[in-house]
Amino acid sequence: MAGTAVAAGVLVVAAALSLGLAAVGGAAVTAQRAAGAADAAALAAADAASGAVPTAAEPCALAARVAEAAGAALTGCSLEGFVATVEVQAAYAGLAAVSRARAGPPEGQ
Repeated sequence: MAGTAVAAGVLVVAAALSLGLAAVGGAAVTAQRAAGAADAAALAAADAASGAVPTAAEPCALAARVAEAAGAALTGCSLEGFVATVEVQAAYAGLAAVSRARAGPPEGQ
């Protein structure tokens, strides 16, 4: 009887740890997905602003489409010349992962 209780306790602890690790892993993946979406959206906006990518869309509208395709939502976009700064948000289990990125020509050019 005592062995059964110990085994049940070990299983409960193992299950709790597994669920916790799965939640942390999912959050980490979501954070990386948000970072990638922000990078891609900033590059798209900067390329559209500079004319490197011919498009009829506004740079921030293009950034929003790119972020959405990457599984995130564009929450902020600003342009200063050819430099684009964007902010995206991705959700996981009711929590938001926010990432910002900046793209454009090198400083001083």
